This record gives sequence, structure tokens and C-alpha cells, in this order.
Amino acid sequence: MFGTSIHWTTFFYLLVDTFIVLLIFYHHSTKKILSNHSRFLKLGLLFITYNATGGFLPFENFPGPFILQYVITYGVAITLCIYLIYYLYKEYDILVVRMHFSIQNLVILASSSFIMLFLIPYFLTSSLYWARVLFTIPISIMAFIFLWFFYKRISNLENPNRFFLRRNKFSVLSISCIALLPILTVIGDYQWLTFTTMNIAFYAVTAIKIDSHLYFLENKTKMYKVFAWNEKQSKYPAKDKIIYENLTRREIEVGLSILSNLTYKEIAKDLFIAKNTVSKHASNIFKKTGVKNRRQFLSRFRKKFKK
Repeated sequence: MFGTSIHWTTFFYLLVDTFIVLLIFYHHSTKKILSNHSRFLKLGLLFITYNATGGFLPFENFPGPFILQYVITYGVAITLCIYLIYYLYKEYDILVVRMHFSIQNLVILASSSFIMLFLIPYFLTSSLYWARVLFTIPISIMAFIFLWFFYKRISNLENPNRFFLRRNKFSVLSISCIALLPILTVIGDYQWLTFTTMNIAFYAVTAIKIDSHLYFLENKTKMYKVFAWNEKQSKYPAKDKIIYENLTRREIEVGLSILSNLTYKEIAKDLFIAKNTVSKHASNIFKKTGVKNRRQFLSRFRKKFKK
């Protein structure tokens, strides 16, 4: 396509991903872009870069040595996979064996494996096939180990909230796509298969984001003042107002759970975070909303507005 190696499916995903990123950017262009939206935009830009570099490279007239094109494409793919894991860690507190699978350790593992098991074998043998095979074997093993721990960690829900259950399933789907990437790469340059699998990961994360927005809209009556969408707020003292931008996405989720009469232990299980972390979020919520404790929070924000 266009005289290059890019497949029409890859070009299609490139257009779709660009549209999603521009839509998110346009939606928040007149507002302050919150950290979670900023992370999503960066993730989207990485997917666009991945589709572009992986789709158009390699080509014969590229300036520089042939292997440089693979350094670029593999480097972008590795960066994308690690950032996607980082995104899930930051956005949804889905932490899996922190000591072994921290972002720092993943970066060290991926970069050292690429140098030791791909670049060096390639320069020694001049065989791209064997370099791919040697690089893929340990990376694939580690990827599936990570997927297993990830799945075990987030599949242990007790009385699951449907929203959290959907989010966890989409998260597992994203990580599954990452785990499959090394195997698909060594099988061959089948862009329609490899890029379809990887872009499914982005669309799963996009589905999580959309579902999260709908979840908040669905519960706007319960967290009425959090969203500050009703004109009646202007008639009440400032101490009774909660401004949406002052609460993080996680604090809103914790607040909704508190208003649903869940205990801190139950909230911790739903969100896969420590009970102490829930307490910290709750303390921040109480401070921002001008109440002293959980009882006052429930009392104030369950009240219906009087005309």
C-alpha cells in the first residue's frame, strides 16, 4: 500500500487510533486535561507511532543500516507494551507482584533481552530469523507468567460490582494481547494478525475509559455534588459543594462505594488495593468535602436538596 510494506488493515487501525486520540484531545481542549486523560492520550500516541513505524518499516530506501529499522520498530513496540502495563497500574491500581513486575524491572528485562538476545545474535549470525527466535523465547515465557499472575490477581472477586468486573476483563484482554505479541512476531510479518491483536489491546482500554465515564454518569444522582452539574449548587454555601476537578477518579470510585454502604475492606477487594489505601482515599475525600468522618459524609451527601 502506498508503495510501502504497510497493510491496509494496519493503515485502517492507524486512522481509527488517530481519530480516538483527536476526539479525546478535542473533548478536553477547552478544559484542564487531568492526569488520567493525559496518560490515555500518551498511550494513544504510542499506538499511532507503533502502527506507523511497524507498518511502513522496513523499506529499502531507509537511510542508515538495515538493522536500525528493526531497532526502531522493536523499540517502539517494547515501549508501548511497558507503557500499557504502566497505564493499567496507575489508572486502576491493578498491581501484580510489585517486587518482580515493577515498571523498572520490566524496562530492565525488556531492554537487556533485546540487546543480549536480539542485537548481539544478529550481528554474530546475520540472521534475523534466529535473532527473533532467541529474543522471543524468554520474553514469551515472562509475558505469559505475568499474564497468569495478572489474571489470578484480578479474578478473585467476591460479590463483584459489574463495573469493576467488566473493567478487569478488558484489562486481562489487553495484557493477553501483549503476551501474544512476541509469538506473533516470530511467526512472521503478518501485519493483519499482529496489528489486529495489538490494537485490540488499545480498544479494550478505550472501552474501559468509556465504561468508566458511563459508570459515573449512571451514578451522578448518588454523587450529585461531585459532578457539580446542577444549577442549584450556587444557592448553597461553599462548604456544601464538591467540585469534580478536586477529586481524582479513584476518589470518586471510593466515594461511590462509601455511599453504597460498602466497608473499607469490601472496597479494597473491589478495587484491588490495600485497606489502608482506601482509608487514605477516604481521608482525602472527607477533607475535600469539608466533613470529619464517614458518618458526616453519608449524612451530608445523602440528603436531598430542599427547594
